[in-house]
Amino acid sequence: MQLEGKVALVTGGGEGIGRASAILMAKEGAKVAVLGRHRENLDPVVEEIEKGGGQALAVVADISKADDMRRAVEEVVGKWGRLDVVFANAGVNGVWAPIEELEPEEWEQTIAINLTGTFFTVKYAVPHLKKQGGSVIVNSSINGTRIFKNTGASAYASSKAGQVAFTKMLALELGPHGVRINVICPGAIETSIDDNTEQRHVDRVKVEPEYPSEESKYPLTRGPGSAEQVARVVLFLASDAASHLTGTEMWVDGGESLLCST
Repeated sequence: MQLEGKVALVTGGGEGIGRASAILMAKEGAKVAVLGRHRENLDPVVEEIEKGGGQALAVVADISKADDMRRAVEEVVGKWGRLDVVFANAGVNGVWAPIEELEPEEWEQTIAINLTGTFFTVKYAVPHLKKQGGSVIVNSSINGTRIFKNTGASAYASSKAGQVAFTKMLALELGPHGVRINVICPGAIETSIDDNTEQRHVDRVKVEPEYPSEESKYPLTRGPGSAEQVARVVLFLASDAASHLTGTEMWVDGGESLLCST
């Protein structure tokens, strides 16, 4: 029980990596607040955790809204009296399009959710994390950090690169208070994130490397990873096993980005 007695907040906890991480943290003893915009996505996760004997709370909030996130953190702390782990996971792919066609409001929406949403999540959690120390995990991507082949994804990649810089800045700021912050950079993972992606005329600017086969893009796994594989890394970073680790990127991609970065 690596997280016995801990309270964790997982944004974007209703599906994919967030869902897998919330369930795994609960199995390891944490009380888990599962946050998202739609309660119908959160309730099944809470029910699964409770059926397994854990404690969970559904929190409906939009990470891109400061008031929502201030209220959400207060709700979690009001219920359980503390906050120890934050997984800033929620995000969107947004619109992928040539720069001339990417509308200002499309750029702004992606940045607002992925980068500003991470800022709000961490900002309002920090006062509570400082009370006893804790761990923050930010979910970035290999896009914008190690690979840049997905032309048209300029807003998404910029937001993900920004999350890495944000993490490194806060690692030094929060370290003296016993708060660790690290960032994971998943590669191709089998989730539903593509459902919130709009690709528009990216074929006009796409620069795609050639591979002998689809499987050859993933040197270690021979295919996309699973949300559960990423969740195990999140659990490690949340636990005391990672007590000497902060300000660090971890690429969870089976070596995909090493191949694609060449």
